[in-house]
Amino acid sequence: MAAAKKLMSVRRDWRERDVRVVLVALVIAVATVATIALFANQLQRTLVSSASSFLAADRQLEAENGRPVPAEWIDEARDRGLETGQLIEFSTMVFGEGGFQLVSVKAVSDEYPLRGEIEIQPGSDAPRQTVGAGPGRGEIWVNPRLLRLLELEIGETLEVGNLELEITSLLIREPDGGFRLSSLAPRVMIHVDDVPGTGVIQEGSRAEYVYLFAGPDNLLDDYYQWLEPRLEPSHEWESVRDGETFSRSLERAERFLLLGGSLAVLLAAVAVAVASRQYALSQRDTVALLKTLGLSSRGIGGLYLRRLALWGIAGVIGGLLVALPLFWVLVRLLSDVLEQPVDFHLAPSALLPALLTALVSLFAFAYPPIRRLRNVAAMRVLRAQPGESGRDAIPDIAIAIVAVFGLVWLYAGEVALVFALLGGLALLLAVLALVGGLMVAILRRVRGGGNAWRLALVGLYRHRQASMAQMAVFAMTLMLAATLILVRTSLLDDWQAQLPDNAPNHFLINIAPDAVDDVEAFWAERDAPLDTVYPMVRGRLTELNDQPVLEAVSKDERIGALNRELNLTWMAELPEDNEIVAGEWFAPGDTIGVSVEAELAERMGLVMGDRLTFTIGSDTVTEPVTSIRTVQWDSMKPNFYMAFPPGGGLTDMPGTWITSFHLDEGNKVALNEFSRQFPTVSVLEIDHIIERIRQIVHQVTQAIEAILALILAAALVVMAAVVSATLRDRQREGALLRTLGGQQSLLARSTMLEFALLGFVAGILGVLAAEAAVYALQLRMFEGNFRWHWQVMLPIPFISAALLALFGRWQLRPVLSVSPMLLLRRLE
Repeated sequence: MAAAKKLMSVRRDWRERDVRVVLVALVIAVATVATIALFANQLQRTLVSSASSFLAADRQLEAENGRPVPAEWIDEARDRGLETGQLIEFSTMVFGEGGFQLVSVKAVSDEYPLRGEIEIQPGSDAPRQTVGAGPGRGEIWVNPRLLRLLELEIGETLEVGNLELEITSLLIREPDGGFRLSSLAPRVMIHVDDVPGTGVIQEGSRAEYVYLFAGPDNLLDDYYQWLEPRLEPSHEWESVRDGETFSRSLERAERFLLLGGSLAVLLAAVAVAVASRQYALSQRDTVALLKTLGLSSRGIGGLYLRRLALWGIAGVIGGLLVALPLFWVLVRLLSDVLEQPVDFHLAPSALLPALLTALVSLFAFAYPPIRRLRNVAAMRVLRAQPGESGRDAIPDIAIAIVAVFGLVWLYAGEVALVFALLGGLALLLAVLALVGGLMVAILRRVRGGGNAWRLALVGLYRHRQASMAQMAVFAMTLMLAATLILVRTSLLDDWQAQLPDNAPNHFLINIAPDAVDDVEAFWAERDAPLDTVYPMVRGRLTELNDQPVLEAVSKDERIGALNRELNLTWMAELPEDNEIVAGEWFAPGDTIGVSVEAELAERMGLVMGDRLTFTIGSDTVTEPVTSIRTVQWDSMKPNFYMAFPPGGGLTDMPGTWITSFHLDEGNKVALNEFSRQFPTVSVLEIDHIIERIRQIVHQVTQAIEAILALILAAALVVMAAVVSATLRDRQREGALLRTLGGQQSLLARSTMLEFALLGFVAGILGVLAAEAAVYALQLRMFEGNFRWHWQVMLPIPFISAALLALFGRWQLRPVLSVSPMLLLRRLE
């Protein structure tokens, strides 16, 4: 028993190279997964916080019934530790020296904004500046266009109802200046305490009360649970994820971070698998000696379980010691890249995937071959290598696959992600089996010689089992890394396509039908052609299949579109960024039917043939649902929930027209001329919205690049671990060849060619499998259109070949720098 304890001593294990490889692999795996999980969590918090400036808060409560909410609701929020603020939005006429002008008023409290900043300009020639609060009492900030329209200067007064307010600054940008019909007129901002003095808001006035809330997510969620039973249909609780402007891009970014973390889990599992399996197989002689010393199979199993647990704990601790400082450095770099302060937030829950990855991978890959060794006779263990292959290994492989993909599912919680990666790997392994068989059949015909190519091919055949295993791991590693690269490329291309440099930055609304041609001609003369001009009729959806819509739709669904008037339109052609997902678009001559936006149709439970009734003024229109289509809300073009065919139910209804167009900064002066020539047309400037979205997309891009860099580093670690798994055997062969007179240059070239061939074939297979996985991910997770990525696919096999050739050269370094006899003695 004393001899057995000596064999299993920690100090003796530490001197073994395979144990050190396992520990290094564990440390790197834990460090990689923990760093990426922590960093992804930090990025998610940073992106959501940055995107929350679209609301000027973390949450908004809108009251569209023209009445403030009960004061006890706000008191309850404050008692729960939340920050609160308030704003009131309404339209009215203002008077200046140049006459009257319809404006959109935003009256804000002292706390506004809770998130983000306001950009103002204290003077016409003064530099712009950002401030964290709105105007004081008696002050008014105005849109620059309003000054030109009313021929006013900063410092003069503007009459709002019964109150005269001093113009103290130009209002350049609001953090929550989104697309609202109440903001079609030029915007002015005043203090909320000045509203009663204006006398504008009376009983029955059209005003919208908006309440702002900010605080930790758990407090906000608890408050909403208290608030929800008290909300009326005219109340709407919103977060940045509910907005149509940025929610889709934010969701895609979060899913990318999820994908990156999942791939980190898989890569870490592969690294630990390669290193720990090599350690397990190296223990067969030790197991044989323990059996000859009288130790039972059960005792051997217990010893190795405790040993693996010890190495697992050591690897986890070492990995965390590496991950935490690295995470701190990345947060500091993130702050520099985003040019804004980023709070350091350590989420303990983000460390769980790293701990589970290390321990599950270790026991799923290292312990099974040891478990088989304990059931084999000592003499057979000493003479053979059981557990490396054969039918007995199939249950172990199945356990390992289930364990690894169970980890991915636990980390991601996305079934589509797990099956996309599992399907890609399954396809890869099937093709590998076929390619491996063909390679072995071809290499069998190659004979040795003094040529580097022949030596490389003979080496591949001689190590065919190890070479096929290495090629499989290389291909899986490249597939996982390439999947992330390809998804990242697709996401960035999609975002850039949605917001090109000439994206529409102005909307024209309330165009009279007889003025459409004149408006188009005005902007065509100024090299600012309009996009498609759409008719727009305001109406409310009131019935579904002859039942009141609020009764027909599930009470669990709070659908804001059912509580307000909708913009209805008719169109002959489907917009190019819309896509039919059910039914068919209107054929020429069709006058019956309505096309419904997909998300609204899903929430309402609509199917083809359902009858929708709309109330438009004193008239009603009833049409069957003939198609359901997706809408790109972030395209900065007019979009509609409901579309009718030309000549259908809306044709005779009173309405106006709407369009969008791009206007360069240097041509903004044309807006004043346009407003004088077409005074009834409302101009909505959305430059600040596009600028803000581009800032967020830039932040997301930087986040994606950081995650990608970490994943590629993890992939390099896996490839190095795989190459080092056969280090001893290849160094022994190199030493023998040198002893027999082989030249150093010949050995170096043949080894590099051998690994380059492995890398090239693995690169081709890995990229093809990655495209298959990306196809599934694009359709199911990222809701995008798949396309081949030739510019990324073609270089990867060559890069893989070059990297593995360098790894092979590094592996051969001791053979070329040490005496063959000395090296052979070290390896024995």
